[in-house]
Amino acid sequence: MEFIAEKTLSATEVVQEYAAKDILRFITCGSVDDGKSTLIGRLLFETDSLYEDQIQAGIEASKRYGTQGAKLDFALLVDGLVSEREQGITIDVAHIYFSTRKRNYIVADTPGHEQYTRNMVTGASNADTAVLIIDASKGLKTQTKRHSYLMGLMGINRVIVAINKMDLVGYSEEVFDSIREEFNNFHTKVAISQVDYLPISALNGDNLVTLSDKMPWYKGLSLLDILDTYSPKVIEDLKKPFRMPVQWVNRPNSSFRGYAGSLISGSVSVGDRVRIYPSGVESSIQAIYTFDGYKQKAQCDESVTLLLNTDVDVSRGDLICEINTPVEASDQFEVNVTWMSEQALMPGRNYLIKFGSLTVNGMITLIKHKVDVNTLTTLSAKVLELNEIAVCNLSLDRNVPFEPYSSNRSLGGFIFIDRSTNQTVGAGVINFALRRSRNIHLQHIAIDKKLRSTLKKQKPCVLWLTGLSGAGKSTIANTLEQRLYQEGYHTYLLDGDNLRHGLNRDLGFTDEDRVENIRRAIEVSRLMVDAGLIVISSFISPFKSEREVARSKFEHGEFFEIFVDVTLSEAERRDPKGLYRKARLGELKNFTGIDSIYEKPLCADLTLNTMILSPNESVNKIMAMLYSEGVLSDE
Repeated sequence: MEFIAEKTLSATEVVQEYAAKDILRFITCGSVDDGKSTLIGRLLFETDSLYEDQIQAGIEASKRYGTQGAKLDFALLVDGLVSEREQGITIDVAHIYFSTRKRNYIVADTPGHEQYTRNMVTGASNADTAVLIIDASKGLKTQTKRHSYLMGLMGINRVIVAINKMDLVGYSEEVFDSIREEFNNFHTKVAISQVDYLPISALNGDNLVTLSDKMPWYKGLSLLDILDTYSPKVIEDLKKPFRMPVQWVNRPNSSFRGYAGSLISGSVSVGDRVRIYPSGVESSIQAIYTFDGYKQKAQCDESVTLLLNTDVDVSRGDLICEINTPVEASDQFEVNVTWMSEQALMPGRNYLIKFGSLTVNGMITLIKHKVDVNTLTTLSAKVLELNEIAVCNLSLDRNVPFEPYSSNRSLGGFIFIDRSTNQTVGAGVINFALRRSRNIHLQHIAIDKKLRSTLKKQKPCVLWLTGLSGAGKSTIANTLEQRLYQEGYHTYLLDGDNLRHGLNRDLGFTDEDRVENIRRAIEVSRLMVDAGLIVISSFISPFKSEREVARSKFEHGEFFEIFVDVTLSEAERRDPKGLYRKARLGELKNFTGIDSIYEKPLCADLTLNTMILSPNESVNKIMAMLYSEGVLSDE
């Protein structure tokens, strides 16, 4: 196994040659063990894209982890993680660079295992096209269909279907035709408009770079020749209107204020008129700077700093656009969601929603239906589990500029971030804005919270009591309200059981119903604080994420989380309503502490251990906290 002689070009000439060629980004996808990593490793080898030390390292890895005996296992040239080599699967997304005489390539080797579907979505979001690999000896699998659906969802509408391991089926044309027909019947149901089929053996290199004489019945191009006919999406994006999300406000001194970002579509020149979103303010381009200095014009995919002719308010997350082709702005959308977390998505639960450099708060308000990737039929769903895909309604806490994902990936795509863990838990694409968002406007009210609280001569706030059933929340809440009433304060007590007799009577006790129960309680508490009241909200509120959302809905100093702490055994011993006994007997499902979790507060504003403190002693501690925080006054 010999390495081809080194190029005679100088280093400068190599860099210039590379920079002069365009870049095509593609992913390899398909089910586990269908040969994705082997295909890429063989492509690198066949295109002389490996150095001798890389090949030698691959040979050494092959001896230890490989499946080809002493031969080079091409998959190990790509699978770099030890756990990947040991298991023989791809876990992470590996990005590999190689070049031909025509163009440069960046290929993302995405994992085929269902557990790592989220990694495949990550790779697809930045790809121009995809090579979907199918094992000829096994045919289409569930994960093959899932990846096909996701490719269409992520805007990859032209793909190459490489039917691999043809050597295992005797290079049979009949097997190739059968799989092609089966996939043809499937792909017409997803958003893939064009498919190029070819038979290959990644292990032996058949039809990868040159045509193989083992399949004379195949009259098409090799894989690399097909890829050379594809156009990068950046060429299409260049024809679209100018758009640039602001990633950073560049202000090294008081005389320079620039807006840095990467052009996601179109081009811009000095003197062009632009509009900034969401403010709608207009201006014009005074100067364009790049790493290499001043430029008269910049185009799609370039990173620039723009200077405007007027002093306007522009922040990170704002969008600078061509003035004659405006974008829309909305806070409610129909979206497609791919869920990537083992903790289910629940309507009503708040997440951070990230659109490029812009991060807002949002929630799924409705799961319209989820999709069975095998049959592409729609199914009803109350929650969305790991790797499930659904059409949903999304609501945000503010308007965001957008374009549908089918028109602009960057402005139409977003991710969900868990507020507690800061982990990415889902990805979505915008289909369209909901019309209702254009018909609802915030009505100005002359009498505001400040005037109402001034009239009552008090500082409004919410005291959020959380804890297990039987911990003593209701008793403390009642005693506290009586104490505040005696001292002349205006209060209202919101009790979880009482709300379930009215506003929340339609909700059960599943996790998703608990989330909605607390969402409604938060909104009622917020309205009552706006009315100038001291609100005592007594709810089990078992989930940390919902309590954090509650805090985020109030101004600083208006929300106090009070953890009424008791051990589960003590709560069961008290069992004032007989609920624990029913739960232990299986007569009461989804009961907190028994078969539904309670996430203890880690940083509550006040913790009350009711195994030590009496109700009056607990109230004394709450009153002391309220005086120290300036909510109550000695005057």
